[in-house]
Amino acid sequence: MKYHLKTFLLLSLALLANLAQAADCPRIISQSPYISRALEWMGRGDCIVGVSRYDRLPLFHTGGVMDPDGAAMADLEPDVVIYSEWTKEETVQSATPHGVQAVRVGGFRGMAGVETMLREVGQAAKVNDIDRRVAQFATDWRQAAARVDSRQRRVLILSACSDTPYSFGKGSTLYELFSAAGFEVLADHDNIRNFKAGTPKGDVAAWISQRQPDLLFALQDRKSESCNPAIAKPGIPILPLTGEHFTHPGPELLKGLEELRQTMAAFGA
Repeated sequence: MKYHLKTFLLLSLALLANLAQAADCPRIISQSPYISRALEWMGRGDCIVGVSRYDRLPLFHTGGVMDPDGAAMADLEPDVVIYSEWTKEETVQSATPHGVQAVRVGGFRGMAGVETMLREVGQAAKVNDIDRRVAQFATDWRQAAARVDSRQRRVLILSACSDTPYSFGKGSTLYELFSAAGFEVLADHDNIRNFKAGTPKGDVAAWISQRQPDLLFALQDRKSESCNPAIAKPGIPILPLTGEHFTHPGPELLKGLEELRQTMAAFGA
């Protein structure tokens, strides 16, 4: 009898805990995939009721990052909508249903910005220990960066090894992340530069040749066949990295740093 009573009490406590968590779980619309991943990392994935059309979660779609669908949002009766900084402020104001909290977060302008983004998302999602979680993330990413054997190589970071990539430069999160890992990032521009073939200063191969890096990092699907080695004349090594580990600011960057460590270990001297 005592055994059954103890089991009953434990089950009751677990049920009460789940009910308390559910009561504290706001209905959240995540208007960018990196926000959804941050929420999942915080244990708030079950609070998400709607996502943008670019998200992998099988939930109701609420438009895109740049063109959120206010009517679709209203149908979901959210408590809060979390937007990316890429959504214009005036668009946020017009799309957010009346009476619903709107939060607009960054994450693309340095690691301090990533930490701020996580804290703001956590506060909107009512994560009680968000400060502790962010502090641990700050420790984790710095330790992960320190484990990369960069040998202070001179590098460029491209969104793909094609004729029309983006380059990540000063002020961007990836510039700071790779610099923390010990690389010298040679980009001579601020933030993100988009190379467009056939336009003035759009010749990425010529630009790479001028910068003379030791290595190129290309953020892409490892199964991709779009790599054009001609951009790296005369024979600069191109090391592919999984794009989603680096283009979603937040905890996903820890996976990226571990992949970077393994890639450099395999590359050797």
